Amino acid sequence: MALPSIFGIVNVTIDSFSDGGRYYNAEKAVAHAERLRLAGADVLDLGAESTHPDAEDVAASEEIRRLEPVVSALIEQGAVVSIDTTKAEVMREMVGLGATWLNDVNGFRDPEALRVASDCAKDVRFVVMYSRSNKPRADRSASGASGLLDELRAFFDERRAAFASVGVAVDRIVFDPGMGFFLGRDANPSLTVLHHLAELSEAAGPMLISVSRKSFLGEVTGSAVAQRGPGTLAAELWAARHGAGYLRTHDVLALRDALRVQEAIQQALDR
Repeated sequence: MALPSIFGIVNVTIDSFSDGGRYYNAEKAVAHAERLRLAGADVLDLGAESTHPDAEDVAASEEIRRLEPVVSALIEQGAVVSIDTTKAEVMREMVGLGATWLNDVNGFRDPEALRVASDCAKDVRFVVMYSRSNKPRADRSASGASGLLDELRAFFDERRAAFASVGVAVDRIVFDPGMGFFLGRDANPSLTVLHHLAELSEAAGPMLISVSRKSFLGEVTGSAVAQRGPGTLAAELWAARHGAGYLRTHDVLALRDALRVQEAIQQALDR
């Protein structure tokens, strides 16, 4: 079985829940992205607007201002770049600079975002995320896991049809079932998705799973954000064993090494 591809998180923001402000400066963001790439990131996922419930809105022009020097430098170095945004204007500008992934927590439900997807060259791919929020960020409004699996399956079907209607082939789409506050204010929805990930992957294909340092892990472990590395890795390895094709993480090196050890153990058992 192939190892999941790793998306390394680069937050060019002032208020991301985990590292807001640390890589707001373009030079620091580029240096951090380079470290993640050397550590084993297959794709660098850059965002300039935080999507946690208490974050501030960022105008498209400001997102572009933050991202442009970072994306340009990384593309020049040959990196594979993903842009984490909900705004069609930002998507279009960043694809023009050479980004080959677009990651939308709003699932490309904005008709303008879907139009950008339809205009992209065939080498551009799309992470289509599910959220129970009615806004382009988490909002803590939902509670419980009742009906969630059916909601996800319906979302997969509806979004596939939407992309097909604008000429985007299904093999260019990667679904993200959403985690943390995107699914609810408590841990159970996220845990339920992970528990049923294998069967969800049968419906959606190899998904992108993004659990790194998220709230539900803190609820389970009692750990603050900075101490959620072990819980993150446990959830990521579960996802890798149950159908995830892509893992989005802050700590690329820990995940890469853990995946390699897991693979080595499996190969020893297979001999």
